[in-house]
Amino acid sequence: MSELALFGGPKAVTYVGTDLNDGSDMFKWPIITKEDEDAVLEVLRRGGMSGTDVTKEFEKEYCEWSGSKYALGTCNGTAALLAAMYGAGLGRGDEIICPSVTYWASCTSALTLGATVVFADIDPLTLCLDPKKLEAKITDKTKAIMVVHYLSYPADMDEIMAIAKKHNVKVIEDVSHAQGGLYKGRKLGTIGDVAASSLMAGKSFAIGEGGILQTDDIEIYERAIAFGTYERFTKDFQTEYLKPLAGLPLGGHKHRMHQLSSACGRVQLKHYDERCEEIRKAMNYFWDQLEGVPGIRAHRVDEKTGSNMAGWYAAHGLYVPEELGGLSVTRFCEALRAEGAPIGPGCNLALHTHPVYNVADVYNDGQPTRIAFANKDVREMDNDLEVSETIGKRTYNIPWFKKFDTEIIDQYVAAFKKVCANYEELLEGDQGDPEKLGGWHFFKHTAKKD
Repeated sequence: MSELALFGGPKAVTYVGTDLNDGSDMFKWPIITKEDEDAVLEVLRRGGMSGTDVTKEFEKEYCEWSGSKYALGTCNGTAALLAAMYGAGLGRGDEIICPSVTYWASCTSALTLGATVVFADIDPLTLCLDPKKLEAKITDKTKAIMVVHYLSYPADMDEIMAIAKKHNVKVIEDVSHAQGGLYKGRKLGTIGDVAASSLMAGKSFAIGEGGILQTDDIEIYERAIAFGTYERFTKDFQTEYLKPLAGLPLGGHKHRMHQLSSACGRVQLKHYDERCEEIRKAMNYFWDQLEGVPGIRAHRVDEKTGSNMAGWYAAHGLYVPEELGGLSVTRFCEALRAEGAPIGPGCNLALHTHPVYNVADVYNDGQPTRIAFANKDVREMDNDLEVSETIGKRTYNIPWFKKFDTEIIDQYVAAFKKVCANYEELLEGDQGDPEKLGGWHFFKHTAKKD
């Protein structure tokens, strides 16, 4: 009998989690305690859900924790990203450069502002925006660069910031995958001109539902408030051209953070760094045990550089099929699932191949919204995104361990080693990979292990 569970052998993973939200389960997240419940109930019982007092305290504490001068809580991460774009001055006819492999909230909101999205390719090892591919995308219409610290990996901010400075372009950091992460000792979200992050329940920093913007630039901060939090838009603003408009909803948006979320956020923030440290310890242990195993590589930064993987949100691995006889990542993941490890192939599908960036006329402009106010058809600039289009066949998700329990982690290590060691058995019956791997949403935001 084969050792592989796919062919009748014993499963490598026998761990079964618990339904208790007491921090003991390897995968349940976020960790909710009585402290969180009490904070939320206090707001609920006094009817303060639509106020701003708790949110302002959360913003203040977020600034102290992150090192930013200003923070603005929003109803979700998409609203925070839109506010960051507006704050940075993005508008009709402007271009924003974004990696093609990311969740669509990183750039789709630009269409709301009449801006044009220009896609750049990613680095095949970091899976983040490739600085070597960036400068060629900059034109006289470029207003901002959206940098995504994808799957918790810090983007190459030194190179990106140097290019942005050279061309006088704003840098927006999307930190939705990497809250609290470090790049060469600096907190992610404090390096660019402005940053935005999702804080929804599936993220490593999870407060229920919400987003947050952070910046050191008072004009960006005040523009963001004026755009979507108009009850806080007063004549006390320092930005002179905004003062005559005080109190008006400039964008017609209402992005206020719900105070049940900000109450939960204040509690989560107190414990976040400690919990992330344990996650990193567990995830690094997992990859350390797999060092040198053919066919797989860790998608992680070298912590000796002063950088880290934050809370390892949506953790993935890199796949090298050439080392496993050309075995498809689809078949590889099928074998791992049979071993008891719920692994799936691919990552986010390349956005430039989605209809919304090619044919969708969202606002009835008579032409695709992406180019409605552009002076050229930027879709013609999508022909050099080879890594983005093929990376799904070289990536797969891995377990997101929340606890450093080597006995349990070793079961998953054994599953990976077993599949890689017996890859030749899997070649027979391998139907290959589909043309596209991954999805537009892709990540399952759920407390369940699968």
